[in-house]
Amino acid sequence: MSGTIKGIRVLELTQIMAGPTCGLLLADLGAEVIKIEKIQGGDDTRRFLPPDVNGESAAFMMMNRNKKGLALDLKSKEGVEIFKTLVKHSDVVIENFRKGTLERLGIGYDVMSKINPKIILCEISGYGRTGPYSDKGGFDLIAQGMSGLMSITGESAEKPPIKVGAPLTDITAGLLATSGILAALIHRDKTGEGQVVDTSLYEAGIVHTYWQSAIASATGESPGPLGSAHPLTAPYQAFKTKDKWITVGASNQNTWLKLIKALGREDLQENEKFSDNKSRKKNLEELVKILNEELIKKNSDEWLKIFDDNGLPCGPIYSITEMFKDKQTIDRKMIIDVENKIAGKTKAIGMPIKFSKSNAEVENGSPILGEHSKEILLKFGYSEEKVKEFLDKKIIL
Repeated sequence: MSGTIKGIRVLELTQIMAGPTCGLLLADLGAEVIKIEKIQGGDDTRRFLPPDVNGESAAFMMMNRNKKGLALDLKSKEGVEIFKTLVKHSDVVIENFRKGTLERLGIGYDVMSKINPKIILCEISGYGRTGPYSDKGGFDLIAQGMSGLMSITGESAEKPPIKVGAPLTDITAGLLATSGILAALIHRDKTGEGQVVDTSLYEAGIVHTYWQSAIASATGESPGPLGSAHPLTAPYQAFKTKDKWITVGASNQNTWLKLIKALGREDLQENEKFSDNKSRKKNLEELVKILNEELIKKNSDEWLKIFDDNGLPCGPIYSITEMFKDKQTIDRKMIIDVENKIAGKTKAIGMPIKFSKSNAEVENGSPILGEHSKEILLKFGYSEEKVKEFLDKKIIL
């Protein structure tokens, strides 16, 4: 079985994380993704060192497996003409340059759409291509701050603001871009029209505030950080046991009753302070103190078994390497081995979507800089002699 979107060709003019996340997912879905990098050093993530494997950036390899690599000088006339040739025979272009960069290079959407009216251009930026901030560059840290995420992350409003540990807005912007591209491909199938897809890190941050925005819109007040607790239900957070921390999700009345039964504290339901969710939220500090006094009596493995036996949502808090080894991670093929020409066999995160009738295609590791330049140009009709000329003139690498 082939990939879901096999036959779709994507030109990825992106670096670091948001764009490469999008390209990575499209490649896993079966698209042919050609990663176009600058001649001078390529994607900046190649220099995110350490860690490295035989000199190859671990960060770059994680984000760019399953893609073909073309190193191309887009500041040269010949490089621009090569890009136009690629556009003529492609379906999607992904870019995350500053606003106006493609236009200055002479390859803006107006040019691309004349070459190929069916082309879909996906632009991933800091704030979107319209609005008062559209000219500004974007970074995950800044987007997390401006979107409100950092105001709700951390232990309390009295402590320094904390960003989410993962580059959440980068990754989410890549996922939103993927969704937009797939929708645009469906639109094109219906109408024959290409179009521009536009999303940003800022918007990617905002969509993670659904619950907190609901509270703010209803009350006129902005909720603050709650540690691991939930803004709307309780108890739903991390708790310390005798040896480690675990998470417990008693997020509704049914799971609350399961929790107090498992703890042997059914008496808590008779206390009007904890009888329903509204009361538990109002008296959360007192409730957490009581629960902590119970949970500290046994170690994590003991509690997790008891809670599982009682049908209560719960789980350990893993380190990354512990997550790698979990049997569910392994069964779902979420950590896989791929081959890099220099680094050899390395670990990568697998495809997070499974299909019953089409395979995700994860075949190759990340390309070294310019690894497939010659192969790609030959495939697009350039002669051996012309490709050698481009190599000699450093138009490609």
